[in-house]
Amino acid sequence: MTDEAGETRAQEPAEPAEPAALEEPAGPVALGVVRTPTGHAGVDAHLARLADADHLAADGHVEVYEDVHRGLREALTALDAPPVPGPYENRS
Repeated sequence: MTDEAGETRAQEPAEPAEPAALEEPAGPVALGVVRTPTGHAGVDAHLARLADADHLAADGHVEVYEDVHRGLREALTALDAPPVPGPYENRS
């Protein structure tokens, strides 16, 4: 660029860009997964426990998932167990 006197002006250095603001990561957000009741109180209680993971950071999900998995596995195992006879069912 030249001025009226014919001299070349040095370009002024651009102002340094401001450092990008470091954004805080968003906190845990519920996924909004609908948990449909099964009608089996024990299973429904374990599935309801999954909601606890909605309020935890990702590294806290494992504990909740393992707890729910253990409970559901126990509920399924109980279905395979032979029924326990009642007090009056042992008669010959």
